[in-house]
Amino acid sequence: MKRKLERFAEMNTFPHVIQPAFDEVFRKEHPLKGQWKNLFFKNNNPITLELGCGKGEYTVGMARLFPQRNYIGIDIKGARIWKGAKTSFIENIPNIGFLRTRIEFINSFFAQGEVDEIWLTFPDPQKEKKRKRLTSGRFLNLYRQFLKDDGTIHLKTDNDLLFRYTLDLLKYNQLEIIEYTDNLYASEIINPVLSIKTFYEQQFLDMNLTIKYLCFKLPYDKIIEEIPDK
Repeated sequence: MKRKLERFAEMNTFPHVIQPAFDEVFRKEHPLKGQWKNLFFKNNNPITLELGCGKGEYTVGMARLFPQRNYIGIDIKGARIWKGAKTSFIENIPNIGFLRTRIEFINSFFAQGEVDEIWLTFPDPQKEKKRKRLTSGRFLNLYRQFLKDDGTIHLKTDNDLLFRYTLDLLKYNQLEIIEYTDNLYASEIINPVLSIKTFYEQQFLDMNLTIKYLCFKLPYDKIIEEIPDK
């Protein structure tokens, strides 16, 4: 507990970490909404979000690879975000930020078309609660309110259920799938971002689990319908 409190205190000293209180964003708009490029990054480069970023390994890895883009890692767990925030602070990575909030509140932070791309790296598959899956119709309808029209969403997962569910949902809604595979490292897909491995991904690989990958476009004007329960 002492170590966790120390990390929380240190997080407050990082200029690239935003930690709003609940009452600042619940049914309210944060001052950075629509202003991330102007006020936070101070450039006009495209923005990529990693939702449920955990320790921020993917966010940091992407920011290192592509300095011409801006990256924001988002998670509710401050103790997790601390690692990525600390690493990027020490390395003085200029094109990265972290936001501590619930993903359900994300529309309080980003305006229509403000985000170019979303990454979902090993999210909780929510086996019993379809509505809580980060690729559910509920969440896709949240994302399209701030993702640019036909912006891309990437899913990387070890979970068969989440992968198949997402693929079925996209087909049901006739969304454009750019590429997908149920065995990434045996596929011919070439993308330097996909070579980034989080701590948990390496654990999955060590357990001989296959990594699935899915990339698709999300149109702004299309309401996503959930697949009816059978």
